[in-house]
Amino acid sequence: MPPTLYRDTGYTLRHLIENIEGGRIGLPDIQRPFVWSAAKTRDLFDSMYRGYPIGTLMFWETGAEVGTRQIGTEAGDRAPQLLVVDGQQRLTALFAVLTGRKIVTKSFDEINVRIAFHPEDQTFEVTDAAIERDAHFIPDITALWTQGGYKSTVRQFFQRLEQASGQPLSDAAKDELEERVDRVRDLHEFRFQVVELGASANEEQVADIFVRINSEGVKLNQSDFILTLMSVHWEKGRRQLEDFSRGAVVAGLPGPSPRNAFLDPSPDQLLRVAVAVAFRRARLQHVYSVLRGKDLETGKVTAARRQDQFDRLAQAHTKVLDLTSWHEFFQCVTAAGFRSRKMITSDNALLYSYTIWLIGRHDFGLTVDELRPVIGRWFFMAHTTGRYSNSPESQMEFDLGRIGSLPPGDGRAFTAELDRIIAANFTGDYWDISLPNRLDTSSSRSPVLFAYQAALNILDAEMLFGDQRIRDLLDPSVQPAKAVDRDNLFHRKALAGLGITDRRQVNAIANMVYVTWPADELSNTDAPHDYWPRITDAMDPQVLERQVRWHALPVGWEQLD
Repeated sequence: MPPTLYRDTGYTLRHLIENIEGGRIGLPDIQRPFVWSAAKTRDLFDSMYRGYPIGTLMFWETGAEVGTRQIGTEAGDRAPQLLVVDGQQRLTALFAVLTGRKIVTKSFDEINVRIAFHPEDQTFEVTDAAIERDAHFIPDITALWTQGGYKSTVRQFFQRLEQASGQPLSDAAKDELEERVDRVRDLHEFRFQVVELGASANEEQVADIFVRINSEGVKLNQSDFILTLMSVHWEKGRRQLEDFSRGAVVAGLPGPSPRNAFLDPSPDQLLRVAVAVAFRRARLQHVYSVLRGKDLETGKVTAARRQDQFDRLAQAHTKVLDLTSWHEFFQCVTAAGFRSRKMITSDNALLYSYTIWLIGRHDFGLTVDELRPVIGRWFFMAHTTGRYSNSPESQMEFDLGRIGSLPPGDGRAFTAELDRIIAANFTGDYWDISLPNRLDTSSSRSPVLFAYQAALNILDAEMLFGDQRIRDLLDPSVQPAKAVDRDNLFHRKALAGLGITDRRQVNAIANMVYVTWPADELSNTDAPHDYWPRITDAMDPQVLERQVRWHALPVGWEQLD
């Protein structure tokens, strides 16, 4: 019989709270977006009050020795001995209510979770303004566990109840109600069943166990484990990733901000960039073991090796989160003709292009001005061709390998290699066969359509029949009173008269154009061979020539069927 990887044990809620506050149990989610609703927290307390089972918790021994200091922190920051693998949201909810600590919402607001108790009905509710005014509720049960708060809370509850009813409560009624409030306070003695996985369990085994016992079917991935490992040994680094992600989303924060027009990064996305810069790895499967301090040849884990690997990650981490680098990279994306996230179909193309930008900047010594055009070309190619859409980690490993084989510090070789890869993808066959076939669609989220729009932005193209620049329409800082969209060249009614009603054909990319119709043409549904001469006869021939070119209208297109 194979040895078991776990042991069954139990903790009271009081014991769990003490261990979390003391740092023995790592509960990083108290500082991270809380995905549970307040109603689920209410239901959790109701189930505990009624003595219902609320599921098993699962902890994982980190292998950190007692008293181990986290990397890069003061002596007071100790590495936890146990990490919460399953039950983080339950424990976060309980910890927040029993201690009164604020939690962070999905919109990064800090709030208190306030749960009310109705002793007469023995029910729990989420506290709101009406409950605050209702004398039949204890509006915030957190007071039952604060220092000296229990007795004063019960007294205030009885006083409010007597004032609301206009008569004193009998001793028997007080005893019964106080007994019910006692039952709520005694929930800190509620006993949880806990499965503790030993330190010998590896991340693949923990992930497999988690999936098998977790009813919600959440899947843990390699980045989850690396972020968890950071919670043990380098909580400051993980918090910096989260603060950066928060700063990219929340408007109005003081000081410089990572907010940009293209991407709201998540901590695991930023982690992937840092790992690629530090270790030249896009696949994370071995990075967790490396960061633990494991020698991949001997299998031996040492604290010194772990420190060295975290030092490498920390150096890359600083480069990734540098706001100057972050915004200088997005200038490359803008230079490639892209204006906002509406034109982006692949976050991976952004993140991996940023990785290559950082490598070029720091390892090959290229200036910002030297990098901007080549990284702009690289991103345009990667995004248009979907380079990082299928098997992105494998493709990035290949690209990192090509870069890694170059002479260190040779910026010219770096630039030449990127241009060589771009040229190998943008061949004559790509432009003549692959791209036209990919344009044969009605999708408004096609990367090749956005590549065409990016080209129009670079060319400073005007709208058809107008003088407004298309790049101004796509500028995220401009909020037009009316949304400007593409319109049909062959009107749907004209096509219906030809028996063409299929939506894919009617809204095909080739039939859509950014256009400013003359005022007297707005309501017309004529075929192009009727309206085209009327409009173009009055136009400057040179303006017409360049607009026909920009909008890819072949000679005699209006006569086509």
